[in-house]
Amino acid sequence: MTMDSEDPNDEVQYHLQVGPEDVAGAVLLPGDPDRVPKITDTWDDSETVAEHREFRTATGTVDGTPISVSSTGIGSPSAAIAVEELARLGVDTLLRVGSCGSLVEEAAVGDLIITTGAVRQEGTSKEYVREDYPAVADYRVVSALIAAAERLDYDYHVGLTCSTDSFYAGQGRPGFEGFEARGSDELVGELRDANVLNFEMEASSILTLANLYGLRAGAVCTVYANRVTGEFQTEGERKAAKTASTAVSILASMESDADAADADAWHADL
Repeated sequence: MTMDSEDPNDEVQYHLQVGPEDVAGAVLLPGDPDRVPKITDTWDDSETVAEHREFRTATGTVDGTPISVSSTGIGSPSAAIAVEELARLGVDTLLRVGSCGSLVEEAAVGDLIITTGAVRQEGTSKEYVREDYPAVADYRVVSALIAAAERLDYDYHVGLTCSTDSFYAGQGRPGFEGFEARGSDELVGELRDANVLNFEMEASSILTLANLYGLRAGAVCTVYANRVTGEFQTEGERKAAKTASTAVSILASMESDADAADADAWHADL
């Protein structure tokens, strides 16, 4: 294949190395390739279909619903590559699954944060559209993620996320030998005052591109660090994976309900 193929929808994609028959309509997007088998372990069945660079892709079913997962690596540039190539294959639903740092005390380590919208403090989405274009999650995906967290009895919080390009300076952490970026000492407090719940590095680009391309997208992350209490612990990552996977099954039921009611879109009265 070539990157300039006239019909890229029929081709194996350049970075992900998957074709249209390899992926389901809904795809989970973790950063770490090693999270892929941890996610598929919660499914009914799965098969790894491609591994290339940071992108590892597997496809299977959850409660009889087709589902895929494709890792994106760290940060928005590679996450945008995944969104671009999955969109070319006909994928219509994207769920960012990962870990994050909480900016509020009540979102404790091990809790989930479900994103409704994101501060675009990353550069990738700015390559696509004006800076005041909103990065918002699809209301159906948010509803499904909340329903999944409730069904699984997980502690969760719903609200705004800040996506950054830097794990250190961009999130108000000191750099090498104590280097402090301009404004880093005020960043956490400023975002907290604006009712932003967490830091992570991919959600805003995924949400922005999804909206530009008419796709559904959302994000759910497990809290690894609490920037108020100083607690840090890598636990509960399977919670986000299980929640997102269950949400895909719930979304399928929501679509069925809308079709049965001959509604233009799913809504709460259904």
